[in-house]
Amino acid sequence: MLNTQDIIETINMIREENLDIRTVTMGISLIDCAGDDIDAVCGRIYDKITSRAARLVPVANDIEKQYGIPIVNRRISVTPVSLIGGRFSPEDYIKIAKTLDRAAADLGVNFIGGYGALVQKGSTRGEDALIESIPYALASTERVCSSVNVASTKAGINMDAIRKMGDVIKKTSELTKDNVSFGCAKIVVFANVPEDNPFMAGAFHGVTEPETVINVGVSGPGTVASAIARAGDCSLSELAEIVKRTAFKITRVGQLVAAEASSRLGVPAGIVDLSLAPTPAVGDSVAYILENMGLETCGCPGTTACLALLNDAVKKGGVMASSSVGGLSGAFIPVSEDAGMIAAARSGALTLQKLEAMTAVCSVGLDMIAIPGDPSADTICGIIADEMAIGVQTCKTTAVRVIPAVGYDVGDGINFGGLFGSAPVMPVSKLSPAKFIARGGRIPAPIHSLKN
Repeated sequence: MLNTQDIIETINMIREENLDIRTVTMGISLIDCAGDDIDAVCGRIYDKITSRAARLVPVANDIEKQYGIPIVNRRISVTPVSLIGGRFSPEDYIKIAKTLDRAAADLGVNFIGGYGALVQKGSTRGEDALIESIPYALASTERVCSSVNVASTKAGINMDAIRKMGDVIKKTSELTKDNVSFGCAKIVVFANVPEDNPFMAGAFHGVTEPETVINVGVSGPGTVASAIARAGDCSLSELAEIVKRTAFKITRVGQLVAAEASSRLGVPAGIVDLSLAPTPAVGDSVAYILENMGLETCGCPGTTACLALLNDAVKKGGVMASSSVGGLSGAFIPVSEDAGMIAAARSGALTLQKLEAMTAVCSVGLDMIAIPGDPSADTICGIIADEMAIGVQTCKTTAVRVIPAVGYDVGDGINFGGLFGSAPVMPVSKLSPAKFIARGGRIPAPIHSLKN
């Protein structure tokens, strides 16, 4: 039974507190597009994407108008491209990337994800070729996003893959330096990657997913921040209850949109991802939530504990609202996309080391962090390896999305535009992990992975 007060609260969340559907993402399997002829494969990929997702944007627009719920992005995720091109060269994979980009542009979607590989235990020749192609693919496309899973709790950490990704990130930063090295904002390196994540740049259509599926990502950090501010000086247990109840209401909005999109498109509904994904808009900040909880500023002592409480309460509220909560669901801490994080980083309160500690309890990892363009590939590999170790040991998803901004130094500001926001260039240790990285091989899975 509908509660009038709940309806009024939800309308208020949308009008006053930046509640929105961050993305409606259609996942499409490309397994049946595989073959040996690159031109035929590209033709099948284009035809399948444009036919399956032909009504995605119009349907999302109609739902937005009917319910008055802002839907910020319409996106597509596809099968990891390495799985459909085992015999292809890097040049062939670039052709596929351009095909994906053309399909996304013709459909009017914001981004298309899945240009990546799953190499946590090792890589095939095809996966190596795709990874080699990533810098050139991202430099020559606008909407294509890439993610590579290099570690898992069951497999351990593939250090050879991390070495390759360090080089990929450096090369991408060079190739896109005329656009503030923005290509790196479209690359994510994962541990324990979820196969149903609707958020870019890490979205792809998992091999265990159906032929086509609709996944919805909800975001409401401004709503949670306002609820906490209204609560006043209550206890932490009461604060957790407030976050849970707010997360419940936010998730129900996502559930409604997912059901509507599924019904109108004739596509199975997948998951609702309740992630507090911030934006540069005033008030739409995870950092502000933490500060409303009692921190002087995000990054000060106590930040990790506040984030742990927040993340747990968000997940508990979400699973009460929907039986299909999935993806990354929790609190994101992308520096450039969060006004409060930006301010904390500029003041020096939020450092790379503190962010790394926070990733042990948040939903993703080191995200949208600008660093100087001069750190070596080995240093970037070390940053990735540290983050992967946190994910593997804690059995959670972690990720790295760093932007080595060529031509910029510590303290400079970079403007990426739109939802990507702006960021201060953060300092990175000048001490080198080169000898450790050069050992190669695989860091074995932790003992607690043996659960069979």
